[in-house]
Amino acid sequence: MSDQQQQVEFSGLVLGFCSAALSYMGFGDSSAPRNLALAKQNIDILGLLAEKTKGNLSEEEERLLKDALLDLKTKYTDQQKNS
Repeated sequence: MSDQQQQVEFSGLVLGFCSAALSYMGFGDSSAPRNLALAKQNIDILGLLAEKTKGNLSEEEERLLKDALLDLKTKYTDQQKNS
């Protein structure tokens, strides 16, 4: 890998899926159409990631993933109720 290329960090991967899920739920850019199915898909991917990496993450990475999932699931449930 050259110096100009950035290594993908685990936190960046998690935050990318979080950002996508939030966007699909209608948070952020108000011009983007809401799509709860795609939001759930991103949340499910994070859940799968949590399951498959269990015991192989640093405390910080594990906390980030756990907190992100909790926050996204709460927001998703709220969005479903408001649909």
